[in-house]
Amino acid sequence: MRKKIVAGNWKMNLNLQEGVALATELKAALAADKPNCDVVICTPFIHLATVADVVKNTVIGLGAENCADKEKGAYTGEVSAAQVKSTGAQYVILGHSERRAYYGETAEILKEKVNLALANGLKVIFCIGEVLEEREAGKQNEVVGAQLADSLFDLTDEQFANIILAYEPVWAIGTGKTATAEQAQDMHAFIRGCIAGRFGDAAENVSILYGGSCKPSNAKDIFSKPDVDGGLIGGAALKCEDFKGIIDAWK
Repeated sequence: MRKKIVAGNWKMNLNLQEGVALATELKAALAADKPNCDVVICTPFIHLATVADVVKNTVIGLGAENCADKEKGAYTGEVSAAQVKSTGAQYVILGHSERRAYYGETAEILKEKVNLALANGLKVIFCIGEVLEEREAGKQNEVVGAQLADSLFDLTDEQFANIILAYEPVWAIGTGKTATAEQAQDMHAFIRGCIAGRFGDAAENVSILYGGSCKPSNAKDIFSKPDVDGGLIGGAALKCEDFKGIIDAWK
């Protein structure tokens, strides 16, 4: 059975006090009404150690939004996978479209980050997805297939067991265009096929999350698709009521 997962990506939002307040509210909401899926919140680095204490021994998992592609050393401002792990976090988001677009993260850089994260006992939420020009040119499968192959296909089967995939239709985020549940399913099925071609039966076990403007109003429809195993949630993860509404789509 593939794990059903709803993960929140707070991005560069919420100061430390606001983040603690949101985590505390979410903890109470999920204690009162147990979720029917795994729940993860991925926070800015400065929140991790404090929020780890808030969600300790609860149903909420904790992750970082990124980590460095170096093990340690003179890399001012960077945070290593080992440092992330030491806070109590269990997950890290890598390859997010914003990291690729704004910070020039290449497949080779991401390969290094994935290997370091896995070596330090973190589960990786690895993001893939095409931009509008690529979608309009009909190149979405080519682009997403290359993102998978170039950063993940050197992993062993044992390593790949700690990968969660997240498909972001970058063209449908903040553009006024929307991806339908059917388009999400089509791409998720393609991704699963790529994984089957490289890792065989592991394709049936890997969770593939949808990362394109998922909200309480459309989550149930999207999650009903056979190859969609949950969501990587942005804006809607910043309000407890909205995030829980998406979690409840699994009920």
